[in-house]
This record gives sequence, structure tokens and C-alpha cells, in this order.
Amino acid sequence: MAPAAPSGARRPFPAASELARHWDLDPSVCFLNHGSFGACPRAVLAEQSRLRARMEAEAVRFFVEEYEALIDAARGALAALVGARAEDLVFVPNATTGVATALENLAAGLRPGDEVLATTHEYPGCMTNLRRVAGGGGAVVVPAAPPFPASSSSEAVEAVLSKVTARTRLALVSHITAPSAMVLPVERIVPALEARGVVTIVDGAHAAGQVPLDLGALGASFYTANCHKWLCTPKGTAFLHIRPDRQAGFRPLVLSNSAEKPRPGRKHLLTEFDYAGTSDYTGWLSVPAAISTMASLAPGGWAGVMQRNHDLAVAARAVVCRALGVEAPAPEGMLGSMAAVFLPPHEGVRQARVVARPTRYHDALQDALLDRWRIQVPVWSIPGDARRLVRLSAQLYNAPGQYEYLAAALAEELAREREL
Repeated sequence: MAPAAPSGARRPFPAASELARHWDLDPSVCFLNHGSFGACPRAVLAEQSRLRARMEAEAVRFFVEEYEALIDAARGALAALVGARAEDLVFVPNATTGVATALENLAAGLRPGDEVLATTHEYPGCMTNLRRVAGGGGAVVVPAAPPFPASSSSEAVEAVLSKVTARTRLALVSHITAPSAMVLPVERIVPALEARGVVTIVDGAHAAGQVPLDLGALGASFYTANCHKWLCTPKGTAFLHIRPDRQAGFRPLVLSNSAEKPRPGRKHLLTEFDYAGTSDYTGWLSVPAAISTMASLAPGGWAGVMQRNHDLAVAARAVVCRALGVEAPAPEGMLGSMAAVFLPPHEGVRQARVVARPTRYHDALQDALLDRWRIQVPVWSIPGDARRLVRLSAQLYNAPGQYEYLAAALAEELAREREL
């Protein structure tokens, strides 16, 4: 039975989907924010606990005798899913670390006057690392602004390529943008950049598990993605794909004992990245369990998971747009399992007052949705753009009624704001 409606809510609290039984989500929260930190199914957490118990039972044996085979198995399962050779994949804690690692390895090649390109929809943490590395070499960060609202993916291609000059050395491009939830056509952007001699770093933080991947065919110099978001692995699990011609001399941010001890018959890239000192690597080792568990929850396996979530995201956006009287800001073909919607603005003075309210999240509206309606959903904006967005996530545990509940809550809270 669904929990009673929270204080202040005028509708019955919505039930999650039948598949929510596979997760340990708080039933008193309408959780529509899978995109921020993901959520790991019970079966995968159980596998991680089993692996952790195995490690703690005899840690020396685990790390010296057992770990290498386990990490290779995890890498192989992941490589098969993302269309890559296992030997070209390394694990990292998160996609930001993947971006930072690629940038650090490229830093020595930057010179004063060089240009590094990034879209205006990039994740703030990745931009912080880009600015640090660019500034250290005297390079200039050049922004490329994909239109949003967008009428077609071609606009994003043109926005990026129009900023390339003879001085452009590298480009950071998201596969799926964090603030606006657009699936960018990296299959068109990356080859065009690489053909012009621009090193590409693709931040696919949200892509693995949302859209099909074929990293070998894509041909990016570097591609990084989180597993703990849409693949639903334990937290702290991500990968970095390094194109073979970029692997010579490529090193992790932290060097451990194995850095100066090449293993006969084993690629040193893997040796250095797989073990960077004593840590709990069971999240990485749980990747095969996450891949198989999620695939078992929808007809058609992973293709079914992605299609189901895409369809739900499209339907959810339509419900919210209709309730707020706004237009969808991007074509359905530019959506994966998330969708962003612009909130209708208030008149100037009132809008400024609303946005300036104290908040423990990104926007006081997000606080109100959680406090009065028990809805967890992000309200924010694209950097440099004052217009407010709500970003919807659709995962197997979500149900259509949850978005109808959100739509009603948004309409009421925006009306409340107009009275401030």
C-alpha cells in the first residue's frame, strides 16, 4: 500500500512500479532523481557484500591471488556491454576522475595560446578540472553553446564544430548533458573533431545504461562513464576507455607499488589502474552482477530496459509540460532516460525574489517539493542561463503516476511562488 499523502499535498501519494521491490528505496519518497547518484538493486548489493566478506576473510590471499581474475572478469563483462576491447578499459571511481585523468595526461602538451573546447552544458566538476589544466599550460577554454531549446541534434553538431580553430587542441563533450538531459550526437561530433586533429574526451557519465554504446566504433581518444548511475552498480564505480594509440605513457593520477613493477604477459596500463593501493574495489567487481540483474528485469534485456525507460521519460515530460503549459525543449530523439523541462517564469521582480530564497538544494522549489510533497527531483539551471529547469529521471522502479503527482505539485508550488 502506498504511503499517505504528505502534509500539504492534495493528491494520494503515488505508488512506485512493481519492479521497485528489487531496490531498497524509501517508500515514503517519490524518487524521481535516479540521474544524480543512481540506485543499486538489492541483488547487486548482496553480491558486493559477498565479495567484501571474501576480501575480509583473508585480505592477503584476496588481493595477491584472487583479485586479478575478478577484476578481469568484471572488465570483460563491461567491455561486452559497451562495445570495447577489455584491454582498453580501466576502472575509475567516477566519470569526473576519468575526465581529470585524461586531462592530466594531456596537460604537458598544452602551450600558451592553445584552445580547449567545451560545451556550456558540461558538468561543473569536469569544467573545474579543465580550467585547471588549461590554465596551467596557458591555454584558453572556448565555450560552445548547443541551443536549448533545440529543434534538432544537428544544431549541437554545428555549435561545437563552429568553434574549432587551428589552435584547438582538445575538446570535452558530454554524451548526455547533466543539466539539460540532451543526448548529443557524439557519433557525428567525435569523428569530425578527430579528423581535424582535435583530441576528444567524451564525458559519458549518464550514457552507460541509458543509450547503446559502441566505443570501438565511436573512436574517441578517451571516453569515461559512470556505472553507478544507469547500470545500477554500487557507488564509486566508473570506467575510462583509452583508444589504443593513446595508451603509451598513459598513467593514473595515483601511482602505487605496482607502477615500477611490470608484470610479464600483462598490460602495464591495467596493472597500474587496477590496483592503486589498499581500497575496497568490490563495487568494480560487482559490475557483472549489475549487468545481469538489470538485464533480467525487462523483456529484451538491456535493450528492453533502455526502451522502457526512454518511453517513460518521454511520457513523463509530456505530463509535466501539459500541466505547466510549456513546450518540450528538445526532440524525443535527443532523450534517453531523462528529460528536462523549463519552468514558466514569474514576472521580473518576483522571479528574482523566488530564485534568491535560501535553499539546501539547488533551488528552494526543490526543498518545497521534498518537504511538502516528499518528491525528490532536481530543480536547477544550465550554467550561465537563469531559466529554471526540472530534470526528470525514469528508471525501472518508477511509474507514470509518480510524474502526474509531480506535475500537480509543480503547478501548486509555482502558484504559491507567484504569491510571494
